[in-house]
Amino acid sequence: MRTLPSALNWLAIATFVALSGVAYGVAFYPESPRYIGAIFALFCGMPLLAFERGLLMPRLHSRVRLLPTPAYIPIALLIDAALISIGFAVAGNLLRMIGLTQGSWLDATIPQAEVIIYALSVSALTVLVLRVRDLLGRDVFISLLTGRYRNPVPEERVFLFIDLVGSTAFAEEYGDLRTQQYLGSLFGTFAEQIRRHNGAIDDYIGDAAIITWPLNRGIKDACCVRCIFDILSNIEANSDVWRKVYGQVPRVRAALHGGPVITAEIGVDRHKITYFGDTVNTTARLEGLSKTLGRGVLISSDLADLMTMPDGIDAEYLGTHAVKGRGREVGVVALRDIGETRLRRPSQLSLNLGS
Repeated sequence: MRTLPSALNWLAIATFVALSGVAYGVAFYPESPRYIGAIFALFCGMPLLAFERGLLMPRLHSRVRLLPTPAYIPIALLIDAALISIGFAVAGNLLRMIGLTQGSWLDATIPQAEVIIYALSVSALTVLVLRVRDLLGRDVFISLLTGRYRNPVPEERVFLFIDLVGSTAFAEEYGDLRTQQYLGSLFGTFAEQIRRHNGAIDDYIGDAAIITWPLNRGIKDACCVRCIFDILSNIEANSDVWRKVYGQVPRVRAALHGGPVITAEIGVDRHKITYFGDTVNTTARLEGLSKTLGRGVLISSDLADLMTMPDGIDAEYLGTHAVKGRGREVGVVALRDIGETRLRRPSQLSLNLGS
């Protein structure tokens, strides 16, 4: 599910980078074919962006990101300039070899200072936009850009609440800093599966994460259910790494519910997409009920009735239960994994934890 959106994202990025090269060519080399600037831009910019996203030389990328800011900035600039220079040399010599450009070997290999500055500027702008999108989440970022929720909108959504079990005890034993690192690693594991299942992280509250889907997207192929069990499978598959790095394997509780909400953009200095309504509150109460009932994953019967459960997932109806703050009782279903039908592969984040 994640492959197509990722491919489209990179296609959009490549198109923007290519157009920036065309713009540079029009401004400084108007007599040259437009595609020359696009080719140089792609060879200079895409490796740099791939490095910034951790796809190119991931170990070096991870080490550079851990550096203190005074060291990070100059080293990151040197790496970016080196990638731009290498990309320029490769593109220049390829174009020269096939006869699309003229000039000396030196001209085709050594970029001028303004080329490096322009490429760094375009890449910095692109990275900034991507990081803002990462910070807000893809769906929220697009919604804020388009102003979709500037006026409150009624819609139906699915919510998944995931809470880490035993975070207080972990903090007492290892301290707040180590607990924050633990939560960061865990939330990173969540993010991979959420992207794969086309969900969006709405918020982090302490040791809990709130994930949401539009109702139709969340129930299609039981996407929301697959998401939580793929998270659990991923944690299990990386249990040795978690024990090695943090001394224990995370245990989580989760609850799923769906229904009508009012979605709106709020805030003045800082804008946020937020959801109002009984559906959100009920999901939070169900997550609390999972502790009382001693079940790891609960789903409301209203939401469960809208889906066919994936193979290997057992659904046990637990009857109706009173939920605090709700006028009527809620049908509750406990979900558990009884099969080995889903992919159990370590995430890249978990592999990096052990490196």
